[in-house]
Formats: sequence, C-alpha cells, structure tokens
Amino acid sequence: MKLNGKTAVVTGAASGIGRATAETLAAAGAHVILGDVNTEAGEAAATAIRAKGQGAEFLRLDVTDLSSIEAFRREAIARRKQVDIVANVAGWGKTEPFVKNTPEFWKKLVDLNLMGPIHVARAFIEPMIERQAGKIVSVASDAGRVGSLGETVYSGAKGGVIAFTKGLAREVARFNITVNCVCPGPTDTPLMAAVPDKIKEAFERVTPMRRLAKPQEVADAILFFSSSRSDFVTGQVLSVSGGLTMAG
Repeated sequence: MKLNGKTAVVTGAASGIGRATAETLAAAGAHVILGDVNTEAGEAAATAIRAKGQGAEFLRLDVTDLSSIEAFRREAIARRKQVDIVANVAGWGKTEPFVKNTPEFWKKLVDLNLMGPIHVARAFIEPMIERQAGKIVSVASDAGRVGSLGETVYSGAKGGVIAFTKGLAREVARFNITVNCVCPGPTDTPLMAAVPDKIKEAFERVTPMRRLAKPQEVADAILFFSSSRSDFVTGQVLSVSGGLTMAG
C-alpha cells in the first residue's frame, strides 16, 4: 500500500498508536505532519522518521483548543499546499467508576476524544471537497461499540466518534472522500503502562488471542483506510482487538 506523493496529518503522533501511525504512513511514502501537545516527544518522533530518509515534520497541536487547530491547519497548508489524509489518533482515558467522575473529567474526555476529531476533520475537509478527494480515518475504541467497565463516559465519547464517522461518510461520499474508523481493543501503549498489572492481565485473559494489541497493528488498519486499497470503503468500523469484540 503506497502513499507516494500524499501528505498526511496524524494527531496524537508523539507516542503510542499515533507515533506508530506516523511511522507507518511515512514508510508507505507519505509526507507526514505530526501533531501533538508534547512538543519534545513529537519533535523526536519526526526526527526519527526523517533519519530513515522519509518525510516528516512536527507542529504542536492541542485538539481541545480551536485556536491551536486553526494555527496547525494554516501552517500545514502553508508547508504542504494540501492535506490528503487526516488520521485522528489523539485520545485519552482513565478507568474510574462513573459515580466518582467529576464534570471536569467528563468535559476532558468529550473534548479530547469526540470534539477533537470533529474539529480536526472540519479544519481540513473543505479543500478535500473542492478537490473531490481525501481520506479521513479516526481512532475510536471497542469501548464505543460495546461499552467498557469503568469507562462509561469514555465509551460514550468513542461511540460518538463511530456515529460521527458514519454520518460524515454519508455526507461527503459524493465528493470521493472516504471516512472510516478503527476501533482498537486494549493496546500496549504508554497510556496502558499506567494501568495496574491485574487489569492488564484481565484484558489479556478475556481477549481470544490472549494478548494486548501492538500499536503497529492498529497503525496497519489506519494505513489500509488511508490508501487506495480502500477507495470504495467508507463509513466502516474495523475492530483491531484480537477477537475481544465481535460486533455485527
């Protein structure tokens, strides 16, 4: 799956699935613009990609801040003229009983996991409509398909990403823009590293393939939706969870 000549934006690209996605799209030939709030790690990720002879640059991006998104959009267009692929990977969550959640916690979850992808997609979609070409891929979660214990509002936000994907896909299909969604199950990321071992072991036990996903495995699904191999696929949701979730 080649992306030669394409420019891709990847949010949450400083670590975990986002970094794996940036590396994978760059390896496929795309020039990747990495966005993240972590400037140091984002710059390091972009530098590592360039060291392989591939195209990459970092721009700071806070997907919860509209002014940051607009500045990121302007700079990305100034540098690359057009963006062909948007990979919405930035996300965050924490396991906590619903009754212990605060409204501030809910707002952070929704702003980052739902409104972030919506705002980033909106920032880049009009030029895609004008060109009648483009790919938008958002990372939701299997929690958004079936719910997750201790992640009630997170599940709702990720379910919103799934519904948003389907709605937007219907709206822009006539412009030859595809909009799809990847739903990871429990994945071996820095965020997962903060989870207690007993919970990680429980995730492994209930996953039919008896392990966590690797970030690269999620990135491979994003690559498929970003490539010409998926030109007639839109509004779809692909779980990358080792069989943990088998949703119809």
